[in-house]
This record gives sequence, C-alpha cells and structure tokens, in this order.
Amino acid sequence: MKNDPVDPTIRLAIARWPDDAHRGSVTAFCTEHDISRKTFYQILKRARTEGQAAALEPRSRRPNTSPNATSEALKDQAVAMRQSLADSGWDHGPISVHDKMVHLGMQAPSVAVLARIFRERGLIVPAPNKRPRSSFRSFRYPMPNACWQLDATEYVLEGGRKCVIFQLIDDHSRLAVASLVATTENGVDAVKVFRAGIAARGVPQRLLSDNGEALNPIRRGMTSELVAYANAIGVATITGKPYKPTTQGKNERFHSTLFKWLKKQPFAKDLTELQAQVDVFDQAYNTQRGHQALEGRCTPQEPWDATEVAQPLTDGEWVKLSTTPSPTITEATLATMTQVTDQAVTTVPQAAPEPVKLSATLRAEVMEPAGSQLMRANKNRCLKIAGVQLYLGKLLRSTMVQVTWDQEELMVVSMDGELITKYDFPFPAGVTYLSLKHATAKFQNMAEKG
Repeated sequence: MKNDPVDPTIRLAIARWPDDAHRGSVTAFCTEHDISRKTFYQILKRARTEGQAAALEPRSRRPNTSPNATSEALKDQAVAMRQSLADSGWDHGPISVHDKMVHLGMQAPSVAVLARIFRERGLIVPAPNKRPRSSFRSFRYPMPNACWQLDATEYVLEGGRKCVIFQLIDDHSRLAVASLVATTENGVDAVKVFRAGIAARGVPQRLLSDNGEALNPIRRGMTSELVAYANAIGVATITGKPYKPTTQGKNERFHSTLFKWLKKQPFAKDLTELQAQVDVFDQAYNTQRGHQALEGRCTPQEPWDATEVAQPLTDGEWVKLSTTPSPTITEATLATMTQVTDQAVTTVPQAAPEPVKLSATLRAEVMEPAGSQLMRANKNRCLKIAGVQLYLGKLLRSTMVQVTWDQEELMVVSMDGELITKYDFPFPAGVTYLSLKHATAKFQNMAEKG
C-alpha cells in the first residue's frame, strides 16, 4: 500500500545502491517495488549521512509537538470523577463521566478519549466482541402515561431479612413514577404503589407487568387485585409472554441501577429506612442523572415535561387492549369478569366455564362503591370479602362464583345466574364471619347449616 512502511530488504538494497548505476535504473527499481522516487532518495540520503543501519528502519511518524494532547492533569481529573461516581453508586463508564464533567462545567475529553484513558490506566477491560451500542433498537410508547411498567425485585435488609421493592416506571420517559418497599410481593402492596403513581402522575392508559400472581396472572387463568383495580378505573392491563423477560427489560435495567446505588449506601435496618433510601434514589434518578437511552442523554424528567401526557382511555377501551385470559377460559367467563351491575347479575346462557384459578379473597381497599368480581370459594366453602368470611354452603367447595355489590347489598351468584346468597353491605363493624343464616336472601335449595 502507498503509506505502508518500506520493506527492510528493499531499504537494504537502496542503502547499498552503487554510485555508478546506469541511467534509468532508479526508475525501474521504484516501478518494480512500487515505491516513489522521492522515497527512494530519502532512504538513500539517510544511508549515506547516518549509515546503512539507520536506513533499515522507518522513522517515527509521531509529531514533535501535540498541542491538543490530553494533559496528565486532565486525565487525573477524569479518573477522579469516575471514582466519585463509582463511590456514589452511579454508572461510571466513559459516557457517564463525560456527561457529569460537562454538567459540572469542567473541561471534558470526548467519550472516546475517556475510554482510552481508562484503558491506559487499567480501569476497564476491552471487550471487542461486545455488541455495539449502535445495534440496539429500543421500542417506547410515544407519550408519557401511554404505558407504565410495574415489577418487584427482592432485596436484603441488615441481618439477612428479605423484602421486595416495587418499582413503577413510565415507558416513554423512563421516569420513576413510584416505588414501594414491602415485606413480600403481594396484591395489596401492588395496588398501593399503583395508586401512589396515579396520585403523583395521573391515570395511565396501560399497565405492563410480568405474569406473577400479585401482578397479572391472567395468562394462567387467574385474576388479581391489581388487575381488578386497574380495569375498574379503565386502565388496560398487559403482560409479557411467559419466559420472555425482555418485554420488561426497562424495568429490569431499572432494578440493576437501583442495586448499584444501594450497594454504596449503609445497610437499611428496616423497611422505613430502605423506603427513605429508595425515595432519594428516585429523585436523583429522575432529575439529576442523564439517561443514556434518551435523546441527548437527558434526565427522565425532561422528556416527561416536554411531551404532552396521554389522556386516559375511553370507557370500555381497556378491554380491547388488555391481555386476554388463557384459552381455557370461555367467552362466557370473560364476559362475566367485565360485567358490572347495580342490582343483579345477568344470566349467562352458555354452559359453565372450565375451572380456572381465581382468588377467594377480595380486600376492601380495592373495592369501588359498586362493582363485580369473579371469585372461587376456597376448600372451606368460604369467600373472604372486606375482611369478613362468608360461608356459602357445603356444596360449593372450590366453586366459581360472581360477587356483585353496591352501597346497600352484596350478592353471590352462581355461573348459571342463580342467587346463592345476599347480605347487607357494607358489613356491620366488628363482624368477621357470616353464615347462610345471616343472609337476607339465599338460594331456596341451599342447605342452611353454616
């Protein structure tokens, strides 16, 4: 190639070039070895002035001076900034270091120069086989509140006690909408963090989660308190496919960022202390830390403020957008799940649906003033609604029923539309158990023993 160093054997031939070479031999030699006449005479000059040995190796092409070279002082500043970010629990790669130095008004080398500095100092290990960042194509919804992602991750308190952290984020802006520390991953706390997010940011159009029982087990033919509450206020509930965690990839990376930060904090002694730490993290994550997945590596709060928030879905639209139940659940069951009436449940003419896994518990916190919920009696023939055990009779063990309530009464109806029992509602204060003899009405052939 034109700019490649001249081979040492050719250099040696030039260094030994005879003074009495005939006319035209230099041109022929240069043509044969694909070098220029200028290069030939430069090598010959070096050989005659500095000796043949000096002409055998090319001179360094490094400039005598390099005004734009990164000074050692600037390199030290970059390394110190990287260490400061690492000690604080934040990302400390070349991009993060560059953005932090710019944010603080410091002279910042380019990202490529910072990567080279960190390699020279032995702070990072080159990974040439790593997938390039430019190859990633991330999907996101076009507006804030178009979709939220909810997930829970396990954490360990001081002394080895385990707990979970619910993290709710906005898909468009990556904003941390709400976080909640809880003892276990359960439906009550899932609804609690969702309500906290709504109080802070408004009602979203969709809620994406995994298929866990506390979140959205609809693909397994189960319902949850979170799904019931979200659907009741018109929010579509969607899930990723089983064994496809990449659908919730944004939340998984959010967990990773939180864990890196928590590792640099003192071990929390209890849930209250951990919640305080998570609140500090959310504030910094939203307003101080540039997100590398966003344009210009801005903070999540900036795209949230810059883009119009999506309006809640219209009535009934959530049904079309939500993940559908397992194929084993018939259309009759699906229709019953979405049916809300004030006084009675409309009889479904189809045959009873196939058995599905449904909860026998309905907590007061997720019950609207009027509503309907598909449930299954437990092995003791009971339902637990608003903290009260309702005995349904000896024939209804593990039976699917429809519970409908308003501000005056609560009814339990079979899947054939027959009334099982009816009670005054809300239940009297202090009551924890009601049998059939306490009902205001019941199916005429139902056994009365309770």
